[in-house]
Amino acid sequence: MKADLLISGARILTHDPALAQATSLAVWGGRIAGVDCGPVPARRHIDAGGATIVPGFNDAHTHSVWFGTTLLDLDLRGCASLEQVYERIARRAGELGPGEWVRAAGYNQMDTGGIYPDADALDRASGGRPVWIKHASGHACVLNRAALTLLGIRGDEKFHGGAVVVEDGTPTGVLEETAMALVQEHMLPLGEDDIVAALGAAHRVYAAEGITSVTDAGIGGGWIGHSPAELGAYQSAREAGALLARTQVMPALDALADLPLGQGTFRGLPTGARSGLGDEWLSLGPVKVFLDGSILANTARMSGGYDNCPGNHGYFQDSPAALREAAVGAGRSGWALAMHAVGDEAIDLAIDILTRLRGHPPPLPHRIEHGGVVTDAQLGELAELGVPIVSQPHFMRAFGDGFRDYIGEERTALSFRGASQLRAGLALAGSSDRPVAAGAPLEVMHSAVHRRTASGWMYGPAERLTWAEALAAYTEGSAQVTGWAHAKGRLAEGYLADFVVLDGDPTHGGAGRVLSTVVGGRPVFDDAGPFAGEVGS
Repeated sequence: MKADLLISGARILTHDPALAQATSLAVWGGRIAGVDCGPVPARRHIDAGGATIVPGFNDAHTHSVWFGTTLLDLDLRGCASLEQVYERIARRAGELGPGEWVRAAGYNQMDTGGIYPDADALDRASGGRPVWIKHASGHACVLNRAALTLLGIRGDEKFHGGAVVVEDGTPTGVLEETAMALVQEHMLPLGEDDIVAALGAAHRVYAAEGITSVTDAGIGGGWIGHSPAELGAYQSAREAGALLARTQVMPALDALADLPLGQGTFRGLPTGARSGLGDEWLSLGPVKVFLDGSILANTARMSGGYDNCPGNHGYFQDSPAALREAAVGAGRSGWALAMHAVGDEAIDLAIDILTRLRGHPPPLPHRIEHGGVVTDAQLGELAELGVPIVSQPHFMRAFGDGFRDYIGEERTALSFRGASQLRAGLALAGSSDRPVAAGAPLEVMHSAVHRRTASGWMYGPAERLTWAEALAAYTEGSAQVTGWAHAKGRLAEGYLADFVVLDGDPTHGGAGRVLSTVVGGRPVFDDAGPFAGEVGS
């Protein structure tokens, strides 16, 4: 029997404790058939020329459809003033046909002195077209006066876990958290073709960055979903070859329903589907439970409030009792939980929910998303429960200076903790929350190691990782957190043949460029690497 592929002449970091480094590997049937296996017969033989090969990068928390749509929307990242925002809006408006909205993404008020765009000024910039600007955090948006009028938003609408921001009784155009439903109900759902196109755009970027697996953290419902049929669109994208990275999807909690089952109820999807369904290419992950908001939008639920806005403690997305009941019901129905909890009060609620689920083993690991402020006591409770936090190190680079202004230096030391999780014995995953922040794994690893803000201030120095720990997070750690440690995160016999060819050793900060990305033994990206000319063949 011949192997499908033999690679030699490489420096292979296997992450297999039985054989940490190797120089060759063989692939058969999409899996690793051997490591340091010598000159075995193979249909293809590639000499890596001394390049470094590591397991494929696994982003454990991203938003592929949202990210893909931002690649198609007007990009407002990096606007240094409101005038630049208005200029970009005006240019895009001039390119659109009659009746089309100006849709923009990536806006961050930290870049414009903490001031949001003015609804009337947006009207002038757009020539009266409706404008929808999605905040970089995903937890707020901005509308112009034309959009407010079109949607009939008056400013007296009431929401639990959100608000239409008003000044002198008039809506400013800013919608926070659950109030975003007012525009989403009009603009969504996206059609299947649009979702497939967004996924294709996102996955082409993933491939170029060495990402071979992703978890899409919230589809099919809530403010994060794009269609109630989003999972079906994922299936269509897979069939069309648009998915270049293996994908685990998290349905949003409100996509589930209480279904009759015997004498009781089952909280889940019709037919009883739950976490773990699927295969190595497309599978159902945990259910996504939104408990609070974000530090960036000043909406995460903080016991100490916000230094820049006295009296503001952020939001729970619903009453704690309602969130607890819904999350526990899902957990007892066989779902793993991925709970979005940024503020310390939201972390407390997550721990309460997890404690109530003792005795109900999940099919995949429970997890907490983000962990914006986590006390030592809370970390100890999570370690006892065996539940990791999936945090995003690149937030420090992108937003750290603003976070320090919002929550103060004392709480930044308890923020987005990396090294403390490892010391507590918890798995640590690599993730980006893209498109909230940049997501190239080599860049995110750099942020995890250095934790420097844009101004150069070190954000929580005790939480710095080593380069080896950062690489392990993006490979082994993400595999553990997503429930795929049996097949991903290592280059060992029987594991999926997902790997990245790099121009240097990332365990010493020496890798600067992805040369090739291989999924299941098939190259999906090559930039002057050993698979030149083979992508798509």
